Amino acid sequence: MTEYYQLSDGFQIPKIGFGTYSLNGSYGTRVIEQALSTGYRLIDTAFNYENEGAVGRAIKNSSVPRDQLTITSKLPGRHHDYKEALATIEESIARLGLDYIDLYLIHWPNPKQGKYVEAWQALIDAQKTGLIRSIGVSNFLPEHINRLEQETGILPVINQVELHPHFNQKGQRTYDTSKQIITEAWSPLGRASEILTNTVLQEIAARYHRSVPQIILRWELQLGVLPIPKASHHARQLNNLSVFDFELAVDDMQTIASLTKTNGRLQQQDPAVYEEF
Repeated sequence: MTEYYQLSDGFQIPKIGFGTYSLNGSYGTRVIEQALSTGYRLIDTAFNYENEGAVGRAIKNSSVPRDQLTITSKLPGRHHDYKEALATIEESIARLGLDYIDLYLIHWPNPKQGKYVEAWQALIDAQKTGLIRSIGVSNFLPEHINRLEQETGILPVINQVELHPHFNQKGQRTYDTSKQIITEAWSPLGRASEILTNTVLQEIAARYHRSVPQIILRWELQLGVLPIPKASHHARQLNNLSVFDFELAVDDMQTIASLTKTNGRLQQQDPAVYEEF
């Protein structure tokens, strides 16, 4: 049974989603179809991933009703001009083969260009016309979100950032919570095998008779974070989704949080995010 977070705009969103970065073409479509059949109801893509078509085909091939799905896509940094942003949103909808997108994010603020408020206004207007249901951001720091609020009066409902045990984002999470913004985690299991082979996490996992990924995802859920793990194999997809029938003790939550190596700026760079062209 899917559990949900309540967004500040009144809509609900599943507490765990499925990431699709690098899942392209017919192979990507098959993996995403499998994720839908496994039980995922939140699918995360982006214009820059160049797989919105694959996601759209998976949705079309799936037996899951459209109104049970939450589809996320993202506006690239190079399309922050107002008119370009609106055109990109329309193109994303066309690629996906949908009538609207449930959640649309600005992929990152592109601060050197400095047009993210203009892009945000495009998202606001696209929401008013029904192209988008909910609007949010990705990789935004408090200073960027403050500016959105000051200049438009409208806050994002989601802020998608890198977050995992080696980068627990405590400061950003605290800020997001203060603004009623749900923090969503990309790379929720980290990118290196270092996290999955961490002896502290392995010891905790053994005590709960769970896998290390399940422990990490459960930790994030208990923080109020929305993780979007990616997995190609059915067993791993199911494993990542099976995290709602146990709870971590407070001491274990604190132990996992203590593994963080930095709470500064983004520790890693999503290659699909950091472009300035």
